[in-house]
Amino acid sequence: MSETRWTPPQQRPRLAAGTIDVWRADLAAGRERERGLLSAAEQARAARFVRAEDGLRWAAARGILRALLGACLDAEPAALRFAQGSHGKPRLAAGPDASGAGDLRFNLSHSGDTALYAVTLGREVGVDVELPRRAVDHVAIARRILGAAEADRLAALDPTTRASEFRRAWVRWEAVLKCRGTGIGGADAPSTGPAPWLHDLDVGAPAAAALAAEDGPCTVRCWQWPAAPAAG
Repeated sequence: MSETRWTPPQQRPRLAAGTIDVWRADLAAGRERERGLLSAAEQARAARFVRAEDGLRWAAARGILRALLGACLDAEPAALRFAQGSHGKPRLAAGPDASGAGDLRFNLSHSGDTALYAVTLGREVGVDVELPRRAVDHVAIARRILGAAEADRLAALDPTTRASEFRRAWVRWEAVLKCRGTGIGGADAPSTGPAPWLHDLDVGAPAAAALAAEDGPCTVRCWQWPAAPAAG
């Protein structure tokens, strides 16, 4: 079962076994509070973006991630420490600031002002969202990245449908790579184990989004950020 509406929670949701919580956030909605949660290293990284607006979006996305994970763990968001896998997938570092984090898994993606966060227990997850970008040759990219069969399928479609279907195929492909922890840079690495479970996410046209997870299918709950404050 999957909830398809992006619901503002009445109280802060708690992670549950067999469930993936996906949060959607608007990076253009201020976000000064969340940006204030960044570490000095994160602030420096945000300042290095060539375009200031890209740095602000990255900082907002990272700040919301801290706020979200802090709420899940009952931890101080600014004190959370992150590490990276061999291909750059972020994870929480062990330590007193992340008590109970050992079983928590998460992934994030943002395109334009739309950000998605997937959080769950005990299974690797990947999430991807894509908005239309500059004009590209969708068929050529698909043939190089997604394979001949997908390229031929796209070539048979009208241009508008082709662009939409390309984004849909692309986010599925990237969500799987992010779930496996390889990212695009490790796309050619041999995969082991069963293929991740895939779930399409409706974030509103013209964007496309998808979720990939180990050991699916499972329940997906879709929430609109910000979360409700803690009860009591």
